[in-house]
Amino acid sequence: MQNTTQQIIVGLDERSYPIDIGAGLLARTPLFEHLPQQILLLSNTVVDPLYGDQVRAQLQHHTVVTHLIEDGESAKSFANYAAVMDTLITHNFNRDCAIIALGGGVVGDLAGFVAATYQRGVGFYQIPTTLLAQVDSSVGGKTAINHPGGKNLIGAFYQPQAVLIDTQCLSTLNDRDYACGLAEVVKYGIIADADFFAWLEAHQSELNQRDAAALTYAIQRSCEIKADVVAADEREQSVRALLNLGHTFGHAIEAAHYENWKHGEAVAAGTVIAAYFMHQQNRLSSHDFTRIETLLRQLNLPVRAPEMPLERWQTFMQRDKKVQAGVVRLVLPTAIGKACLEPWSDWQAIGKAIAAMSHSDARSPLL
Repeated sequence: MQNTTQQIIVGLDERSYPIDIGAGLLARTPLFEHLPQQILLLSNTVVDPLYGDQVRAQLQHHTVVTHLIEDGESAKSFANYAAVMDTLITHNFNRDCAIIALGGGVVGDLAGFVAATYQRGVGFYQIPTTLLAQVDSSVGGKTAINHPGGKNLIGAFYQPQAVLIDTQCLSTLNDRDYACGLAEVVKYGIIADADFFAWLEAHQSELNQRDAAALTYAIQRSCEIKADVVAADEREQSVRALLNLGHTFGHAIEAAHYENWKHGEAVAAGTVIAAYFMHQQNRLSSHDFTRIETLLRQLNLPVRAPEMPLERWQTFMQRDKKVQAGVVRLVLPTAIGKACLEPWSDWQAIGKAIAAMSHSDARSPLL
């Protein structure tokens, strides 16, 4: 585990792009190759004071307009989408402009959707500053805004030109948001790489302490797995759906407990439900279930969902984008390193797993 700059290529033929990972990358010149003259820097009120000036300094020979949104999931809204569009139009941005997202997943998702739709598509670059965005949302081209009816219901597949991951940005991340990113890291081990999962178990202490070398490797391996999956299935017609392990249950938790649960926390609890469901079906060993639950707990993530009626779970889960012909399709682990996507209409069985892995006092351990 050497703390050096790593580059991963997302292979999409003529739309392939690099992911650069390393410490101190925000200070390098140039930040990105072949940037156009006009740049909109989209960030939020928390991240911009930390890193905005550093990025703007690297872009001093460009015409840069900064647009800030508020922090939090609620910022991924129609109103902010329209406001960013107003900024682009007011400043006469041309079709050969670029949008740089500086922030976490909310900033990246909004910036990407704006880039996909402004003048039918303009340049898009990602500088993710949270662990969750670095290992998940900044890679793969999923962009979206939320609707009152559900998360990410309005969006587009739109790949960035490049992703720059500066691991030093994680030094300013609070403990709760840092743990949320680790939930997505664990996901990659569960669905695709048993050796990586075992590595996470062996190095969970270093990850909790934000050891630079351990973090760099965890981010690199996560991005490698996601890059391979995206290259094989860009628009989520098959294998890419496995990246949603824990998300169908997790999105229901987020929708019902919007103010109290973050995405990574909900995914962690949802992953435990999915694993326990398969254990109930005698398709996941008790040993593997215990390993999944234990690692998530060791990484300071919740492993029990909040209690709510099954009908409420069902309402939210039926809005999942993997639903086909009214039937929920669940991503389910069959062993450490392997998962499947299966349709399930037996809500009694699903409800038993949810009930067993729920608790009236369930919440983030850091609330």
